[in-house]
Amino acid sequence: MNAAVSPRRLAPALAALGCLLLPLLATAPRADAAAGPAGAAAPAVAGTMAVAPYEYLGWGSPQKPTDVMAATGVKWFTLAFILSDGGCNPKWDGSRALTGGSDESAIKSIRGAGGDVVVSVGGWSGNKLGEKCSSASALAGAYQKVIDAYHLKALDIDIEDTEFSNATVRQRVVSALKTVKTNNPGIVTYVTMGTTTNGPDSNGKDLISKGAAAGLANDGWTIMPFDFQGHSGSMGSATVSALEGLKAAVKGAYGYSDDAAYRHIGVSSMNGKTDESDETVTTGDFQTILGYAKQHHVARFTFWAVNRDRQCGSGGDAGSSCSGVAQSPYAFTKIVAQYAG
Repeated sequence: MNAAVSPRRLAPALAALGCLLLPLLATAPRADAAAGPAGAAAPAVAGTMAVAPYEYLGWGSPQKPTDVMAATGVKWFTLAFILSDGGCNPKWDGSRALTGGSDESAIKSIRGAGGDVVVSVGGWSGNKLGEKCSSASALAGAYQKVIDAYHLKALDIDIEDTEFSNATVRQRVVSALKTVKTNNPGIVTYVTMGTTTNGPDSNGKDLISKGAAAGLANDGWTIMPFDFQGHSGSMGSATVSALEGLKAAVKGAYGYSDDAAYRHIGVSSMNGKTDESDETVTTGDFQTILGYAKQHHVARFTFWAVNRDRQCGSGGDAGSSCSGVAQSPYAFTKIVAQYAG
C-alpha cells in the first residue's frame, strides 16, 4: 500500500520521525455507558461512541480535535496508534509515553470540550503488541496499561498484517480481550480488520470464530472496506456487500439473530482516494453506508481519517492531509456525525 495515503497500514513506521456478553442494546453504546476501570465516574458526554472517526495526531498536519468538534458536532475520536516499544510495553507509535506528553494533552482537551476517545492499538506496520507480548495474560496487561492511563470506556484493536495472519497471535488477541472484558466491566471493545468485498477472509472468519469459542462478548467486529484489490460497482455498494458478509460470519459464529448480528458489526471506511487506483470513496458512498448503518443499527460507523477530510491544494494528491477529491472541509465527518446508533 501507499505510505503517502494510509498510515492505518503504513505510517506507524514513520514514528521515528515525529462484552461477558453485554445486553443487546437498542442503540450503539452511549458515551456515558460506563465508568472508568478504576471506578472513576464517567463524565456526562454528548454524542455516541459509535461515531468516533480516526485521527492520527502524529501524521498529516492533524487538525486540533476541538476544532473538529466545533465544526462537525462529533464528540468522540478514535486516536491511533498504540504500538510496542520493542517489548510488551505500549507506547504511542511505539515511542511516545502514554502520559505526560502531547497525546495525553489532546485527550484532556477533547474531554474538556465535552468529548471522549477510543484508543486504537495496532495498525499495519511497526512493532505489534500482539506479537511482542509472549502470552495472552501479558498482552492483556499491556492493554490494561492503556486503559488505566486514560480511564478508557472503549478500546479498539486494529489487527493487521503479520498480527492478523498468525493464528497463534489471533488467539492471543482474543484471549487477552476476554481478560480485559472481565477485568473492566462495561468497557466497549472493537476489533478492526481488513476485508474482501464478500466479507472477512479466512483469517477474519477464524478470528471471529475464535472470539465466539472463547466467549468474547466483543461489541463491534469492524471491517475496513477498501484496498479490495479489485471490485465492481460503487465503493458504497461494495461496502454493503462486505458488511453483509461480516454479518453472516458474526451470526454464524455466535448464533445471534439477524438483528443482534447487525448490532455487533461495524464499518471503518476511508474517505476519498484510497491506496488503489480504482477506488474512490465519495460522500455519496458515505451516504449509502449511513443509510445501511441506520437501517441495521450497526455498532460502529467510523473512517480513516479526519486528517484527510479536506480538499487537496492545487496540484496536490491524496495523502496524509487531504482526500484527493473535491469536497468542503469535514464533508465526510459531517456525514458520519449524522449516525446516532
